[in-house]
Amino acid sequence: MGVYNRFMNFLGLQEEEEVVERERIVETTEEPETNPYELRNKNKANVVSIHSQKNARVVLSEPRTYEETQDIADHLRSRRAVVVNLQRVRGDQAVRIVDFLSGTVYALNGSISKLGPNIFLCTPDTVDIHGHISEMMGEE
Repeated sequence: MGVYNRFMNFLGLQEEEEVVERERIVETTEEPETNPYELRNKNKANVVSIHSQKNARVVLSEPRTYEETQDIADHLRSRRAVVVNLQRVRGDQAVRIVDFLSGTVYALNGSISKLGPNIFLCTPDTVDIHGHISEMMGEE
């Protein structure tokens, strides 16, 4: 007899006979499973990934100063991919930003890829990148 049923009996809101009768019905309807393989397969169907995302977002960022780099890192920590355009930043600032983002991506087991001149794609570990983009600007 469960704690709830005992409490209900104590208050007089439920008779003890009804409780025993309900418990017998519940016990008889359950069928014991003897095959552990089937039980294991049943449990696998209910496994859900913690890191699965319904809405995958890609953030576009065009920082103008080094201070805005922390906002980009926050997006990466939130498991969002970020496309970073560094064309509006001085060369020395761009190098510092790429260094900071490379460290952030490394710490998160993600990756960073160059998409074009001064344009980078930073992704967390939940995003896979396939293929590469060659630098056609330098070939022309």
